[in-house]
Amino acid sequence: MQHGYPRPQLQRADWTSLNGKWRFRFDDDASIASPSDIDDWPLEIEVPYPPESRASGLGDRGFHKVCWYQCDFEVKAAADRVILHFGAVDYAARVWINGHLAATHEGGHTPFWADITDMLREDGRQTVTVRAEDDPHDLAKPRGKQDWQLEPHSIWYPRTSGIWQTVWLERVGRSFIDKIRWTPRLEGFAIGLEARIGGVQHQDLSLELELKHGDRLLARDRYRVVDGEVDRYVVLSDPGIDDFRNELLWSPERPTLLDARLRLWLDGKIVDEVQSYTALRSANVLRDRFMLNGRPYVLRMVLDQGYWPDTLLASPSDEALRRDVELAKAMGFNGVRKHQKIEDPRYLYWADRLGLLVWEEMPSAYRFTRSAIKRTIREWSEAMDRDYSHPCIIVWVPFNESWGVPELPSVQAHRHAVEAMYHLTKTLDQTRAVIGNDGWESSATDIIGIHDYDSNLDHIRHRYGPEVEPEKLFDRRRPGGRILTLDGYPHQGQPIMLSEFGGISFQARAEEGVRKIWGYTAVEDAETFARLYEDLLNTIIDTPLFSGFCYTQFADTFQEANGLLYADRTPKIPLERIAAVTSRSRTYIPGGV
Repeated sequence: MQHGYPRPQLQRADWTSLNGKWRFRFDDDASIASPSDIDDWPLEIEVPYPPESRASGLGDRGFHKVCWYQCDFEVKAAADRVILHFGAVDYAARVWINGHLAATHEGGHTPFWADITDMLREDGRQTVTVRAEDDPHDLAKPRGKQDWQLEPHSIWYPRTSGIWQTVWLERVGRSFIDKIRWTPRLEGFAIGLEARIGGVQHQDLSLELELKHGDRLLARDRYRVVDGEVDRYVVLSDPGIDDFRNELLWSPERPTLLDARLRLWLDGKIVDEVQSYTALRSANVLRDRFMLNGRPYVLRMVLDQGYWPDTLLASPSDEALRRDVELAKAMGFNGVRKHQKIEDPRYLYWADRLGLLVWEEMPSAYRFTRSAIKRTIREWSEAMDRDYSHPCIIVWVPFNESWGVPELPSVQAHRHAVEAMYHLTKTLDQTRAVIGNDGWESSATDIIGIHDYDSNLDHIRHRYGPEVEPEKLFDRRRPGGRILTLDGYPHQGQPIMLSEFGGISFQARAEEGVRKIWGYTAVEDAETFARLYEDLLNTIIDTPLFSGFCYTQFADTFQEANGLLYADRTPKIPLERIAAVTSRSRTYIPGGV
């Protein structure tokens, strides 16, 4: 299956995918130390699908602590450099090239790479070996919705071990563009560019930027590289009037991207060239409303687990990722909350290009230990670094429902962890809103997210209706039996969102391998399902207290039958009927949107 260019915001022409058939073996007692200890490879796997998935050719969902991969490829050493990339390996990886240790990495959702040039054989025939360690019982590592029991239970799903995103090679020059980072600044009609130059540093290196909107040239500038860096703001001509400004602004309704070409120059020659893109848009909070491009914007979102029946966390193909974005939009949603998953960059690419907002959420650990917090901080920082430049991302969510910090009301260290992650996230990105802990027990946060799966409309109106004052809501209401804000953190006027609700379970057909379905509210037929969805959405949309909502959920996920779509993305009711209520305008609300 084609998976598309793995790093869509820094693309080079010369790259090679290593996806396909690899040699494979399990190492349950972790007795193998290096590739030289392996005498045979009894299995074969299809990379990048995890061994637990059917698409891998194995479908083995047993407990395996360590697995090994190996494949042969051809590439000849030259004057330039050869870089080996891994999109994601769960959880800890060690990589050898021709028996030489090339890279180590810890973190199951973030990329890493190695310069393998000096390890290549002269005849061009190369071998890469990967050891992936992923203890299925370790609850102190970020694992998201991956179950620690043999059979998926409650709201947790089959595990994903080892390689689950694209493995690929690229050639770069001895000096090359290593990283780029885009920061839109709407108030100045400017685009910030941060570029880091890798490899050999020269005094005469310069970086050329060409920025276009379609065929229209917006900027062409050239900057001297100083200490391996370029940091500049490109100020665009501001049309001044909203109608003309809007042509350049990115939104779900008009996802305008600005194409960028960057060239690295040395001694009058181009030594590296990459394609990228960015966008002009702002995403922030003003008093009790979320703001997109300086205007109040109602978030109409759907919770998306990002799993597929045959491939688990891995995507079946690039087309499948695009189709998920298209389906969310076809159902009338303007955004998704990617739940407990750092999604494949190709999904974010299609969300950028097609116009879909994304909340990015850190996969949780389920024990509170020093190791768990350090692991979470490291991996979250890497995820933010990878995804910072995507215009579709509007909110960062470090914690969900107090998972990994279960004693927030009573243990100060748990509070400190949430507050530290909130402030770290705000430090690494000053341009987006941050929700410290979504669902309940809020402390440091820009948006207060509430999770409430009550399907009784009278209860919803009573809890959140126009007669309810926010201070009384936070003093008295305990959806799920949990306080909404911690002592010392009263509501300070932040936007309030119903960030999980619904969860209506309906299944008119049996799903392969699913013995028992699960949901918050069960219905027996499609018409009842449709009417309850419509009634819930109409009630929530017309509740002035909420600045947005996130319905649970996008698609059935294993035993959870509460999707608007079946697991294979077939709609349970017509998409047009879903969209009609999801996208409906609010009835008139005096003084607001």
